[in-house]
Amino acid sequence: MSPKVKFINTQQSGFFSTVRSRVDAYLKEKGVSKYANQAMWRKTIFYLTLSLGIYLLILSGRFGVWTMFGLSLLLGICCALIGFNIGHDAIHGSFSASRKVNKALSFTFNLIGASPYVWSLTHNIVHHTYTNIPGHDEDIEVAPGLIRLHPDDKLNKVQRFQHLYAFGLYSLSSLSWVLRKDYVKFFQKKIGQHPTLNHPRREYFNLFFYKAIYYFLFMVLPLLVLQITWWQFVIGFVGMHLAEGLVMGLVFQLAHVVEGTDFPLPNEKGNMEEAWADHQMRTTANFATRSRLAGFLLGGLNQQIEHHLFPKVCHIHYPAISGIVRQTAQEFGLPYIENPTFFKALQSHYRMLKKFGLHACQLQQIQRRPEAYKATAGKQKSLTFK
Repeated sequence: MSPKVKFINTQQSGFFSTVRSRVDAYLKEKGVSKYANQAMWRKTIFYLTLSLGIYLLILSGRFGVWTMFGLSLLLGICCALIGFNIGHDAIHGSFSASRKVNKALSFTFNLIGASPYVWSLTHNIVHHTYTNIPGHDEDIEVAPGLIRLHPDDKLNKVQRFQHLYAFGLYSLSSLSWVLRKDYVKFFQKKIGQHPTLNHPRREYFNLFFYKAIYYFLFMVLPLLVLQITWWQFVIGFVGMHLAEGLVMGLVFQLAHVVEGTDFPLPNEKGNMEEAWADHQMRTTANFATRSRLAGFLLGGLNQQIEHHLFPKVCHIHYPAISGIVRQTAQEFGLPYIENPTFFKALQSHYRMLKKFGLHACQLQQIQRRPEAYKATAGKQKSLTFK
């Protein structure tokens, strides 16, 4: 069993205290609350109204087959955007100063088929604490054995082709989340190395009750009210989740598995020999931060650096504080990893998939024929990921 990971500030880094005081001073000077503003509320109403409208249009059954399929794909995308823009902030407690408001808005996760409680464990606690640490951050354990996202991941000979099939597997993430992932995470003994044995009793009820509501709304009710065959329903339902899953998979991976990000390991005592905030700067990346469209669609997930440092600040404020974070990082000699556009980030992730796949192939060759590798070691390509 791996020892519990602890961050040791061996260099007495003052980065986080400095950047936090500067951000607090900025918000105070501008008279701005760290919670949602009017623009955030307008965006929330927009996404909820749009998704409900599309759902009701589908249930009306007044459209042709291809239009219905297109609406299903659009609904899947909207569900992902609800998670990004509303549920994510609410579960972090950054949407409102009111716990009741955050609790109510976190309910939107149930409406897209995900458990807000399980997400709070896997994301708020584990991912935000142990970002990109193999064996601890399960966000970089995607389809183990098939997709290799860090140097210490499992090896499989098919991974040399993962840059060709990974995006297809990403599309399955929403289906897995709705039908499998929440149950597995809830009942496994630990997530990463974080023990998860003492769930509140009400969460057992909530998991099954809200999953049942989702299955009724998105599986039973359409079959009851629409004049469609079972296979037409399956195509629409799966298509909706493939669209949702692809959007989720791409956005999540572009923040942590791109060129420049680290995958550090703790020492034998379980210590990370740097400050937690410094670690976040080395393992997290931004993309498309100057795009208003990306900011509107992605709920601040394109500004993961600011989000990881300030998860209790509503994402609507990230563009305003990003300059402070960047400048402070430069002063302390820390990286500020950023891809200028979504497509640049996508290309960077693709290259990482290709590199990790090649690395897996090389390691397997070494394991099979160590003597042959030693004889040609000078001709081998570097296996480093810097």
